Amino acid sequence: MSPRLAYAGFMLLAAAIFLLARRCFPPRERLPRGERFALAGAGFVGGVIGAKLPFAIRDGFADESAWLADGKTIVTALIGAYVAVEVVKRFLRIRVSTGDGYAIPLALALGVGRWGCFFNGCCYGTECGLPWGTDFGDGITRHPTQAYESIFHIAMAGILIGLAGFDRLRGHRLQLYLIAYSIYRFATEFIRPEPLAFAGLTFYQWACMSLAIGLAVQWMVRRPK
Repeated sequence: MSPRLAYAGFMLLAAAIFLLARRCFPPRERLPRGERFALAGAGFVGGVIGAKLPFAIRDGFADESAWLADGKTIVTALIGAYVAVEVVKRFLRIRVSTGDGYAIPLALALGVGRWGCFFNGCCYGTECGLPWGTDFGDGITRHPTQAYESIFHIAMAGILIGLAGFDRLRGHRLQLYLIAYSIYRFATEFIRPEPLAFAGLTFYQWACMSLAIGLAVQWMVRRPK
């Protein structure tokens, strides 16, 4: 099986798992169908734009190839999707928290989807001498950061299922998940071959810090008085 075909297969599987998990772990607050579609559409569009935005910034917004090339990143995709949903919620005056219904499906989907990156040979780490180091086609044994990230997402899905079962952190589970991911990704950037952007940190580390701080502030503002 070719790497591209394997990648596409895992992406389709991740999408199917996301939809199945949405049915298995439905949100407590049921919005009207039109509002649900509006939020889902906002998340999809925001995620797609966010995933491509770093490459458009790097190559120039006017360069069509920057938007159509294979490059994409999950960090800014999550930021784009989250911001887009929050904007549409404000526009539609939706006051209830909607994130809990997406936390578990998203964690499970990303846990599966990262294996598509593994078999595609993208998103790998720096050189390492560990027994599980992997050669992704360039003759260098590297950290399989895709596998590390898959383990993180699956572990977080287990934690989120436990929180849902005990009805803990209602309204904040997606924030918890994304803050935890920001911390995880910030740490693992040190074993990724990414160029430094500013103050010894990569662009994605700055993006992770921005996401975590923004979510923490939102959490504090929205917590019960």
